[in-house]
Amino acid sequence: MNRQQNNHHDVTPASMVKGFGDSLNKDDAKRIDRMVNNYQSRILNHLNDEYVRSTRWSDRLADRMASFGGSWRFIIIFASFLVLWLIWNTLFTIRFDPPPFILLNLILSFIASFQAPIIMMSQNRQATRDKHEAIIDFAINYKAEHEIDDVQAHLHRMEHELSEVKSLLQQVLSKNN
Repeated sequence: MNRQQNNHHDVTPASMVKGFGDSLNKDDAKRIDRMVNNYQSRILNHLNDEYVRSTRWSDRLADRMASFGGSWRFIIIFASFLVLWLIWNTLFTIRFDPPPFILLNLILSFIASFQAPIIMMSQNRQATRDKHEAIIDFAINYKAEHEIDDVQAHLHRMEHELSEVKSLLQQVLSKNN
């Protein structure tokens, strides 16, 4: 779940935005950063709430198991277990699994046979969640594009009206001269 929570779009802070001719003062940049972070956290909270509502406890358990199975902590613990197993069954006189380590092979096969489907189930849920997030991102981008188009159309109207006012002003000034 860490990946789900932390691997969202990296938002460029407003104070880092350059190239638009106007620079933002620190207060405006902080306010914009707060608004973006607030909006992003609300979406994350909504997605996390929906995840909790739409998944069973067994699914969440599988996700936690897959997360642990794909971590360095698991690798270190499991490598330590294997080293201890091999040392115990080769150096000590009381051996419960002498070479060729048939019991160890059975345990490794058992772990692999259960770990693979659990990881696949978790990946399928993550893919579904990523798809949902992509749809949300698309909707946000689509709405932003329409808003930009509206603003641009408004600016064109204002530019046209301003040129009309300018021509009327020139006509009035030419009549007065």
